[in-house]
Amino acid sequence: MALLYEKRGKVAYITINRPEAMNAMDPETYHELSQAWIDVRDDPDVWCAIITGAGDKAFSAGADLRRTIPQEVEKWHFWQTQEEQILNRGLEVWKPIIAAVNGYCLAGGMTLLLATDLRVAAEHARFGLSEVKRGILPGNGGTQRTIRQLPYPIAMWLLLSGEGLTAQEAYQYGLVNKVVPFGGLMAEAERMAHIICQNAPLAVRAIKELAVRGQYLPIEYGLRLEQAVGQVLRATEDAREGPRAFAEKRKPTYIGR
Repeated sequence: MALLYEKRGKVAYITINRPEAMNAMDPETYHELSQAWIDVRDDPDVWCAIITGAGDKAFSAGADLRRTIPQEVEKWHFWQTQEEQILNRGLEVWKPIIAAVNGYCLAGGMTLLLATDLRVAAEHARFGLSEVKRGILPGNGGTQRTIRQLPYPIAMWLLLSGEGLTAQEAYQYGLVNKVVPFGGLMAEAERMAHIICQNAPLAVRAIKELAVRGQYLPIEYGLRLEQAVGQVLRATEDAREGPRAFAEKRKPTYIGR
């Protein structure tokens, strides 16, 4: 299978499974990835997701150019904007997504990374947007998220040169949360997921949505949206359980309702 998908407890694990091709994504991979993200979004028992690549060489080298770029696309397809949506192409998933970067994270792999919320990198990981070297542009958010998530000159160098960053440089510029030895990569990603899953899941999703949407809103609109969502959240069972557990000096038991 081009993609491995499993659920353990409240965490969904997504593994791009084409190590022989540096986990480059062909049309089948994109299709399976779309289905996986939809399951993460729609399954109430999934509270968090971790995405990684198979093996120790690559998170993903991006699109498999031999299978994707040569394809002729009918003009009407331009308006099929909701077809097989993926995380970095606009699918809205308000559950936290953690990337465990196990090697090269290039092109479409990098744009996928930019659509995640938390990122752990192995020491040998490398990051880059190499599309300009191939005469194409970094789609699926590459030209948009890079400039929002990195300092302007760093983002422009990545976009215009096609050159990359080491794991330590990525950490220095705030692209990843942490750099760890490869052997501890998944353990660190799982540690982060475990911490998040101890919190009230509806509050987590509300906070993510507000933080993401608020980047593109005037502050007065963002504050009003925060107020409205907060009122909805206070009516949940979890919002009552949290203060009750605090008063009773015990760990809260959240159920996502």
